[in-house]
Amino acid sequence: MSRPESRIVTAARAWVGTPHLHQASTKGAGCDCLGLIRGVWREVHGEEPMPVPTYTPDWSEPQGEERLWDAARQVLNPGQGRPGDLLLFRMRAGAVAKHLGILSAPDAFIHSMSGHGVIDSPLSAPWAARIVARFDLEGAT
Repeated sequence: MSRPESRIVTAARAWVGTPHLHQASTKGAGCDCLGLIRGVWREVHGEEPMPVPTYTPDWSEPQGEERLWDAARQVLNPGQGRPGDLLLFRMRAGAVAKHLGILSAPDAFIHSMSGHGVIDSPLSAPWAARIVARFDLEGAT
């Protein structure tokens, strides 16, 4: 008997096709990678756990601060590599970790990227190598 799909994955799949729009978090209208997580959180858990400050595309890079990682640690438990986990990526060596996605299957994840919008992508070896943290988005309250 198969396990039912995660509520997080079900919600995230409904965002596929949403255009990429910096700082937005509205299904169908636009979102960035953080906006996707914020929108899915609201659908599954309700009110967001903390306010999100205005941010630029190079958010926290000049200071070298791991703002997303620190914020996730404040409200989420570590993930176990299960669908519904929040994935945090470091896109290049020495940079801060600032790309987010949701594990949708053992070998796939849903995320928003400039030029693509929200997509369900294969978790290829290059993507998997960029993961620096996993958090339990499903069990968050």
